[in-house]
Amino acid sequence: MAYRNSITFDGINSLEYGVYVSGSGAFDAPARDIEMITVPGRNGSLAMDRGRYENIEVTYPAGLWELPNKSFEEALAAFRAELLSRYSYVVLSDTYNPDEFRLALYRSGLDVDPRVYNRAGEFSIIFDCKPQRFLTSGATAVSLERGQHTLNNPTLFPAAPLIEVTGTGSFSFGGVEVEISGSNHTVIDCDLMEAYDGTTSKNGNIVLTPNEFPKLQPGDNLITVGSGFSEFLITPRWWRL
Repeated sequence: MAYRNSITFDGINSLEYGVYVSGSGAFDAPARDIEMITVPGRNGSLAMDRGRYENIEVTYPAGLWELPNKSFEEALAAFRAELLSRYSYVVLSDTYNPDEFRLALYRSGLDVDPRVYNRAGEFSIIFDCKPQRFLTSGATAVSLERGQHTLNNPTLFPAAPLIEVTGTGSFSFGGVEVEISGSNHTVIDCDLMEAYDGTTSKNGNIVLTPNEFPKLQPGDNLITVGSGFSEFLITPRWWRL
């Protein structure tokens, strides 16, 4: 059989259901959130950058051929159930961009055009995606010991990492010092701007100087890990557009 491209969402590969995709929508980029302001008596418009990117709709034209062990109707029903049973963002990847993934929400219907005596069908799979294309290389936690370390951000965009520590003490990078006290285990999500341990908030156990969550800037980042931590893990979350 000829090679067919596919998507994987929430750990499920579409080829398991006989679904292959085209990548015509896999390379699009999101719009930056910029408000254009007009001023009476002034030519042109002012651009107010909101410092963020919009969600992007990613469409995969798709086809489904019946499988040896499933009829077209059975394969389509199973695939449709998988798509429509997810109610939040899940990890989405495709074979066109194997070194990256998106966070995607499926909230469309599924309009199928049956072909070949109902043995095949064509349709579009439309995901509402967060703007980032996350690099798989930045999805693995890196363990750091006490001292100074350098992490290189290979993209042009500041990354908001996930940090998990056991113990108390301080660490710093990106011009921000973080001090943790009164908590043996703390997770700091620099994207959500929250600190927690499971379902327990730990925001009251951290002090940020200045009062902002640190980010990993493009290029080399010097990370200083103080004493008091028996474990220090950082997941960089590199991303691009």
